[in-house]
Amino acid sequence: MTVAADDVREHLRGVAVGLLTPFDDEGRIIHDDIRENAETLSSAGIETFLATANISEYHSLSQDERVAVAETSVDALPDDACVLAGVGGSTTNAIDLIERYDEIGVDAMMIMPPDHTYIHERGLLEYYRKLDAATETPLVPYVRGFEPSVEYLGDLTRIDGVVGIKYALPDPIKLGAGVAAGADDVVWVDGLAEPYAVSFWAEGIEGFSAGVSNFRPEVGLALFDALSSGDWERARELRNACLPYQQFREETGQHNEIPGAISVSAVKKALELAGLNGGNVREPIQPLSDADERRAEEIYQQLDDDLERLLE
Repeated sequence: MTVAADDVREHLRGVAVGLLTPFDDEGRIIHDDIRENAETLSSAGIETFLATANISEYHSLSQDERVAVAETSVDALPDDACVLAGVGGSTTNAIDLIERYDEIGVDAMMIMPPDHTYIHERGLLEYYRKLDAATETPLVPYVRGFEPSVEYLGDLTRIDGVVGIKYALPDPIKLGAGVAAGADDVVWVDGLAEPYAVSFWAEGIEGFSAGVSNFRPEVGLALFDALSSGDWERARELRNACLPYQQFREETGQHNEIPGAISVSAVKKALELAGLNGGNVREPIQPLSDADERRAEEIYQQLDDDLERLLE
């Protein structure tokens, strides 16, 4: 594999923070806010960034907007940072996006979870092979929203350009089996953030995506250090500090029964509370209700108090 692929692997062995997409009152992207957030998180020690990801409201962005957001992210960050950009949709559209991302210097393509109603494991593997053939840039498939076989997970790791798997199924047993069945040179990443980092670490992950660490990066960095050194007690304490806000993100919000509906809005609120830029959301996401805003503030204050104690 290329030096670039090895570099991406090394970056996946850490904390991958999502760059959210702030919108103004007219629904326009505020690129200066993305840039400022990226620079602040980088200064805090984060080296791996997810642009145009689920938490970036990927599906609410046009193709041109995805490219523009990724370009802003790449331009804002130092050369030694690693930017993964989300890719999805039909094979033709995905390849178009990959080619445009390649032009702006994205470091890896995070292949989004399939959004087809009907999917087949062999068909998904063919999809990834065609995307791999379109670029020399490494791929990181995002496994979420369906229940693949262990055989599929193993086969996915053996596609030439795949350097990592973002695993976001709440099933540590399948994770462990997938790691055992997969190629040795692929890095497995916990895609369910801090709540699963401790249990998934025991099954073979080497990094995790951010939840609370999107707005309080110091907790993710401390958690990664604790896991890397085998300090399980400290890792659990840091994980537990993150749980109330992460559990809040999983709620439905008002006048809705779909779990997780307020997830992005909750993170944008927390970004603002942390002195970063959150901005508005686009439909089909809704802003927090007044009551949920107050709850977010209360839970954030608890988080702040816990982190002051744990990170002093």
